Amino acid sequence: MRRESERELPRVAVVGCGRWGRNHVRNYAELGALAGVVDADAALAAEQAGRYGVPALPFEAALADDTIEGLVFALPPAQNLPLGSRALEAGKHLFVEKPLALSVADGERLCEIARHHDRRLMVGHILQYHPAFAALAGLVREGRLGRLMSLVSTRLDLGAIRRQENALWALAPHDVSMVLALSGAEPARVEAFGGYHTHPGIADTTTVALSFADGATAEIRSSWLHPYKEQRLVVVGTEAMAVFDDRAPWDGKLVLYGYRITETGGTALIERSEPESIAVEQGEPLRLECLHFLHSIRTGAVPRTDGHEGLRVLRVLEDAGRALRPGSPSNMAATR
Repeated sequence: MRRESERELPRVAVVGCGRWGRNHVRNYAELGALAGVVDADAALAAEQAGRYGVPALPFEAALADDTIEGLVFALPPAQNLPLGSRALEAGKHLFVEKPLALSVADGERLCEIARHHDRRLMVGHILQYHPAFAALAGLVREGRLGRLMSLVSTRLDLGAIRRQENALWALAPHDVSMVLALSGAEPARVEAFGGYHTHPGIADTTTVALSFADGATAEIRSSWLHPYKEQRLVVVGTEAMAVFDDRAPWDGKLVLYGYRITETGGTALIERSEPESIAVEQGEPLRLECLHFLHSIRTGAVPRTDGHEGLRVLRVLEDAGRALRPGSPSNMAATR
């Protein structure tokens, strides 16, 4: 996306200056779009405000300031509905970090308020703005992979164990968002199981299996109890396979593998061609996501990851979450 000139950029305030919120503050400040910061911790807000030369504002003041067109929430998701509804009703465009809400019903409420007030509502599914994923989506649209058959996404790491949410809600929303974007459909069936190792009621590891009406399948693995970090999406089509590895250097983040299956003497063999590294323009995904939100405010365009995209992700998370509850059956069929 072309960088907007500072003169054209809308002004936004970042609400929540914690570990991830500080990255939003930095990006909007560097873009020249930061109008203020808001945080319940006055000292933290003052530190960020002083660093970037903007005011530290109470939430009410940010709502009342007519020069602030959008609010960027980097908050616990439980606050997205109560505070987000107030922001939208005050006429602010709204960006919320994933997930959109903690239930489909709450997400639908936010979408309805945004529609009623004609405000843009965007969800922070950041990997949809990653240049390597954008290139992968382009390969799928162009038919380079053929018909999609299998998608496997892994998001694994050691540490940052949560006690308010399980590995599904903490880690998997990004992967669900990517899988749904590439498949172009919601799953016909959702299955899930998890491992409860450090807390009896919070899954440290989760596996979600999705089945689609066209026969494609997807598997999403999430864990914060893994010896090394892995962030990889493997997409297998009838014509080629692609691997998006976010841990790889830029020249190896997206690799395409052509292949064909031959049968000889009753044995099926796979012949794979040499891997092809797909050129990807370097760019910070969060910066590109911030620019997309600003562009949506300025032009009125629907964000790529708007509230309705967030709802599709929430439906999968809710279905998977029900299956993960202790004592639930190991799988369940999603109702569509």
